[in-house]
Amino acid sequence: MEMDIRPLRTEADYDWALSQIEPYFMDPPLPGTPAAERFDVLAALIESYEAHHWPIEAPDPVVAIRARMELSGYSQADLARLLGSRSRASEILARRRGLTMEQAYRLHREWHIPAEALLQPIRATDAATPA
Repeated sequence: MEMDIRPLRTEADYDWALSQIEPYFMDPPLPGTPAAERFDVLAALIESYEAHHWPIEAPDPVVAIRARMELSGYSQADLARLLGSRSRASEILARRRGLTMEQAYRLHREWHIPAEALLQPIRATDAATPA
């Protein structure tokens, strides 16, 4: 089976690739088959095109911390225990203080927050984030 794959250079190429991969979601190919290989190549092309044209930046550290707290049911008291004090947790969540490397490491290790989000400077204000 010849693999009819081409580079994705335009939005039309991207739309074509999406139309080609869609049937595989309804009827997944068996691993190791030419159809499975075609699926893998199409998925890689689509992922690369999306990453290049619509990159997703890591969230601000406070946004990442708040998201983890919400998803995992952590409280501000849990954050205070991890960071060493209630006042430190409050200052970070209020954007009055940045994270130290040690705090970022603990949040990454204990709460599994991606390091690339924690190592960014905390923005002074962020309209998308409630205070």
